[in-house]
Amino acid sequence: MKYETENIITETITEVAKKTLTQLSLHTIENANGTKLIVSNLGAAVVSLFVKDKQDKLTDVVLGYDTHSDYQADEFYLGTVVGRYANRVAGGTVVLDNTTYTLHLREGGYHLHGGLEGFNKKIFQAISFEQEGKSGIIFKYISPHLEEGFPGELQLEVIYTLDDEDVWSIEYKAVCNKTTLINLTQHTYFNLSGNPSNTIDDHQIKILSNYYLPVNKLQVPTGEIAAVHNTPFDFSQPKKIGEDLLKDNEQLQLSNGYDHSFVLEKQHTPILKHAVVVKEPASGITMDVYTTEPAVHFYTGNFLQNIKGKNGIIYHKRSGFCLETQHFPDAPNHRHFPSTVLNAGEEFYSKTVFKFSVD
Repeated sequence: MKYETENIITETITEVAKKTLTQLSLHTIENANGTKLIVSNLGAAVVSLFVKDKQDKLTDVVLGYDTHSDYQADEFYLGTVVGRYANRVAGGTVVLDNTTYTLHLREGGYHLHGGLEGFNKKIFQAISFEQEGKSGIIFKYISPHLEEGFPGELQLEVIYTLDDEDVWSIEYKAVCNKTTLINLTQHTYFNLSGNPSNTIDDHQIKILSNYYLPVNKLQVPTGEIAAVHNTPFDFSQPKKIGEDLLKDNEQLQLSNGYDHSFVLEKQHTPILKHAVVVKEPASGITMDVYTTEPAVHFYTGNFLQNIKGKNGIIYHKRSGFCLETQHFPDAPNHRHFPSTVLNAGEEFYSKTVFKFSVD
């Protein structure tokens, strides 16, 4: 295993630290097969992920930017950790321990992805480690009481590990001194062809789920847990991402494509579950996703438009897809959804695994 780091001096975008210089860094982890993960401590962003294709050629399978300033300006959460609450919470008002808290709201009256400046814009402390057959980085951040409206000081660790079996694992650990909400995810956009000038329409995907969460016009779950059978949301058998995208379906029209959570379990357990299999026929690269989370949010990059990415490539609609393992969106407003409440002093733990192979 090999680990490298590069320091870069730039400006933060936080209002408090605006115009002050802060050290940012890039970190590279490489395994015995040459698989390489390049990440930034700004938002714990995955900048590049090189895996071998069927021609034994290293291929970068994620979307990203060339500079830290691009990540500072990013509005699409490319490659970053999202929190304190990933996805949407309608209304923005939550009651915890008999106290009402108001979260940051977007136009339309919903909270999204941690607020105006969520974890995707935070500078993490990065600590490297090496063990037999694997190495990684521990990212640490302390989120203060009432940051973006969330109660309590939250101590967060995000651990990226790459092993010699071409497995990239993500572990989240957190503890808070007040009862709070937490829903964390990783927002990497994948294109397993290695060329995001191509859409992801021909990727074959299987989602091990029989249910999904329909949404309203704000893309907030209605509360219904709907069967995927006989709908464009049925990925119980492998099919092309683009196969049903143009079908006359209200849910696809509301979201401009797939932007929905698929239910892996209605009652949350800590078991690591096989969630998704994706294969890109041209490259031969297969990605298997496992998670302890009760849902995976499948997003097909519907709102990417004319985004300048790495190496001068322009990202457009469906240049990449996200598989955001998480709890259900808007869970605080639906008692039958698995709870996203983290009690004071309790430890939050979650794990997601991306395993790469070639056929």
